[in-house]
Amino acid sequence: MRIEDYRFGSIRINGRTYRNDVKIVNDAVKPEWWRKTGHLVRREDLSDLLETGPEIIVLGKGSPGQMVPETGLAEDLEKEGIRLIARPTAEAVAEFNRLHGENRHVAAGFHLTC
Repeated sequence: MRIEDYRFGSIRINGRTYRNDVKIVNDAVKPEWWRKTGHLVRREDLSDLLETGPEIIVLGKGSPGQMVPETGLAEDLEKEGIRLIARPTAEAVAEFNRLHGENRHVAAGFHLTC
């Protein structure tokens, strides 16, 4: 699993380009990721990621970083032994690739625009 390219509005993963927000769970891409509250990520928006018991969840917050985790989400996940990394999408892509390359159990969600 490798994210090969990210540009505002698109991401290429394993040779396939996606133009809507995506999640990566157990080395599978789940296209068309919609959150109940637009730019706010709630725990329920990550339920399928959490079911797999990841060590780390990487969130790409969009190019300028407008998508944010709900207040307290990172702390709640930390109590369960899950680290949440939320960064602008270009930085999150690099972090995901690095962690995945280290064979860490990492899941992710990427907002591709704002």
